Amino acid sequence: MSSEKLRTFIAIALSKEIEDFLANLQETLKKSNTDVKWVKKENIHLTLKFLGQREKKKIDEIIKIIDEISKNTPVFPLEISSIGAFPKKEYPRVIWVGLTEGDKEIKQIASTLENAICKLGIPKESRPFSSHITLGRVRSPLNRKQLVEQLNNLEGNFPEGKMRYKVERITLFKSTLTPTGPIYEILHEGHLKTN
Repeated sequence: MSSEKLRTFIAIALSKEIEDFLANLQETLKKSNTDVKWVKKENIHLTLKFLGQREKKKIDEIIKIIDEISKNTPVFPLEISSIGAFPKKEYPRVIWVGLTEGDKEIKQIASTLENAICKLGIPKESRPFSSHITLGRVRSPLNRKQLVEQLNNLEGNFPEGKMRYKVERITLFKSTLTPTGPIYEILHEGHLKTN
């Protein structure tokens, strides 16, 4: 019997409209000529839980957990509306987009997943969960000042009420690392409760 391991994570996939909007934000930020590894448009998502390398048997158990949580979670709206950076905007290491709507629901799903998956022997995250969508990771301080200026300029540029959509699924992704960056494939989707 094969004990092949898959590198996986659980996430909320985004609408095409939001993906396009975020890709445009990236293009604007690239004008600062900063040393950033940008997330490819088709790979942009909101991570709920990174699982790392897991055996098929464990993945089957995780799928059951996703389905259980999905059927007990009503469909909800998500809206993106802010841009920032970890650890802080003046010293960006990770560039992210935040939510005004859906944050409470996302945190609840992440917490329920964390507690259920922990029972399978997968350790909990050491840092508290933060609802965010990663756009890129800064690799060096090159042109950092220009990047910070661009981030500040973009802060008010989110069209109100336009960047929202209904979250209807929790997705389990397989991540295959390649020299040109990771390739993500959907392994399973849990469908949220519709009334």
